[in-house]
Amino acid sequence: MPSETSMVSSGFRWLQRKRYQYEVTFSLYMLTPTEKFIFNSCIFIIFSMVLIAGCLYLPQHITFLINRAWFYYQGDADSKDALSTSAAETLVGTVGDRLRAVVETARASAATAAQVEKEL
Repeated sequence: MPSETSMVSSGFRWLQRKRYQYEVTFSLYMLTPTEKFIFNSCIFIIFSMVLIAGCLYLPQHITFLINRAWFYYQGDADSKDALSTSAAETLVGTVGDRLRAVVETARASAATAAQVEKEL
């Protein structure tokens, strides 16, 4: 089992290698310490602003996108209300017409039955 100091020293060496890789990738090894500080400060500020903006506005944006997708999938509540209102009016009209026809048929049947009863 590795000792505690070897784990700390290997972790420290890994961080040194990552720092060296960062400086070589962005050519920071040629800059003066002041220029490195200015460059690193700008990178830190930009990264911080992006992170803060992501934390503040990303949940609202995702909610907006989900609501928009749901609207495209389901439709608007007002159009559903208008559709259901017109469907209800059509249904009431159709059912009312059929019910009137049934009542008229029942009355005609009752009149016919009364006439047949009189004849007998």
